[in-house]
Amino acid sequence: MKEENKHHVLLVEDDIDFGNILKQYLEITGYNVTWFKDGEEALNNIKSNIYNICVLDVMMPKMDGFTLAENITKLFPELPFVFLTARKLKEDKLKGLKLGADDYIVKPFEADELVLRLHNILKRTNTKVVKKDIESKMLIGFYTFDTQRLELTFNDSIQKLTEKETELILFLFKHKNQLLKREAILNAVWKNDDFFSGRSMDVFISRLRKYFKEDPNITIESSRGIGLEFKIS
Repeated sequence: MKEENKHHVLLVEDDIDFGNILKQYLEITGYNVTWFKDGEEALNNIKSNIYNICVLDVMMPKMDGFTLAENITKLFPELPFVFLTARKLKEDKLKGLKLGADDYIVKPFEADELVLRLHNILKRTNTKVVKKDIESKMLIGFYTFDTQRLELTFNDSIQKLTEKETELILFLFKHKNQLLKREAILNAVWKNDDFFSGRSMDVFISRLRKYFKEDPNITIESSRGIGLEFKIS
């Protein structure tokens, strides 16, 4: 594969031996990898380079992975990232989800597992949310939903959206006033229905409820043990 066609991975890992193994394995499997040993160095570099995905260790000196991810998201909201950690704490996983992580991998793990997960994330994020046969602007209650500019507008207030938020709104709006099973939403938008994706969806649904709160005729109602309904009255 030509160098310019390779996906560029930002790898941030302070363990020299482990980082070296990951870098070599990712390069062997077709990725272009730039590796940094601490979060500060990575953050200083990311502004001057183009990356397709970030692989971030959580426990690092100078700047931990969570703080680094927060800063990266401010600069590049659409850039996907994955956390690596030796900690199995549920609180850490939930924190990673709330930051918008695309995956959370607990050490030790096989290098080919990381490669497969990166492949799936890049395949998903590289798929354009907006197709040519979908109108770029549509009305949802009192809101204007712009699928090309990734914006939700209410009066003069504009809410910028991520691609994942846009895809989720499109799916819910397409099936408005229907009770949807969680598994159906997860498989359509996240492409799987595992625990991690389910918690991620919960975070996204909470965001959408805030985005649509100005229109009392729009609600996202949960049916315990069944799913969700995007109601427009």
